[in-house]
Amino acid sequence: MTERSLGEGYAAVLRTPTVEEYLHLREIAGLSPHARDAAQDGLKGTLFAGVIESGGRPVGMGRLIGDGGCFFQIVDIAVDPAHQGKGLGKAVMGALMDHINTKLPDTAFVSLLADIPADRLYVRFGFRETAPASIGMSYRPGDHRAPSEG
Repeated sequence: MTERSLGEGYAAVLRTPTVEEYLHLREIAGLSPHARDAAQDGLKGTLFAGVIESGGRPVGMGRLIGDGGCFFQIVDIAVDPAHQGKGLGKAVMGALMDHINTKLPDTAFVSLLADIPADRLYVRFGFRETAPASIGMSYRPGDHRAPSEG
């Protein structure tokens, strides 16, 4: 586990969040919820991650997932609202981008879905909108399942 001080009592720790940390940070940051078992399985797919800690407590996180060679996605960039505005999201992205730029092949395709206004953060790291050549699309199985009869 690599740790780097960010000042003001914050430390960037290169590790995957625990299931509890993950669910908590997603909830307080306003990201969509996940079931505990889904989070536990999903975290196993983490290729690289960083957690921001304050006083030993997680207050921010971000992960890189993917197939390990061609396609990668930045997910779960989340900062506790009580700690926002201090450059913590930028610190998480910096750690992910350092890994991307030093460990991934030059031909790797790295994508992310950006909420507004967080898209401004990602632009700083070289991400750009893909439209009109392509658009982001999503699908959730639960949105398409017929209601159970009961």
